Amino acid sequence: MIHPQAIIEPGAVIGENVSIGPWTYIANNVVIGDNCQISSHVVINGPTRLGRGNRIFQFASIGEDCQDLKYAGEPTELIIGDNNIFRESCTIHRGTAQDKCLTQIGSNNLFMAYTHVAHDCMVGSHCIMANNASIAGHVHVGDHVIIGGMAGVHQFCHIGQHSFVAASGIVLKDVPAYVMASGNPAKPFGLNSEGMKRRGFDKETILTIKRAYKILYRKGLSVDDALTTINEQGEQSDELKVFTDSVVNSTRGIIR
Repeated sequence: MIHPQAIIEPGAVIGENVSIGPWTYIANNVVIGDNCQISSHVVINGPTRLGRGNRIFQFASIGEDCQDLKYAGEPTELIIGDNNIFRESCTIHRGTAQDKCLTQIGSNNLFMAYTHVAHDCMVGSHCIMANNASIAGHVHVGDHVIIGGMAGVHQFCHIGQHSFVAASGIVLKDVPAYVMASGNPAKPFGLNSEGMKRRGFDKETILTIKRAYKILYRKGLSVDDALTTINEQGEQSDELKVFTDSVVNSTRGIIR
């Protein structure tokens, strides 16, 4: 049901079985997929594309111009997948011409109240950002990441998949896959083993990644020497490669 007091510009495209509450504004160049639920007092600017089954709570601002002072009104975009939940007062900004003109969010994510996703961020799927967590511009977040309440992530950082950032953590460098980070500045505190178990990782796979973690973080080796040692162990798996790739591909350096 679309409430008669909702404002929907003529260029907006609304899918089937979409509910929109009163005093919500949907701009031109916005596409909303089927089965979305949008509460009252929401603003969705564009160009923005939402997939199916997304739920947006009151006072959220989706697809707004970014806060980067270099932004000069260039046509940029926000793309959101399916079945995401955006709780009260979330702010999600479009990209900038200095990157790919795109902010992108996957599917099945939960953004709790007052979370912020800045311009040019790339967020995977099955992630949780707890209340007041914020990620700055150009941050990449892998799948199955949890970012605790009040945590902040510096621009251009990468947060590897299945990792965990504790509440109030301040991330200034990249967090490798599977790693738990905490503190200001954030430092590594072991592997997110419990999260890996919940997602079906078997014991041997977790042990293999633990051995690699110990080589990287507890042997006093440089990153390059640690990676060489891990490769010399001869243990191979797709899951381990996710870990080593997240270290190899780091451009800001990893938390240590």
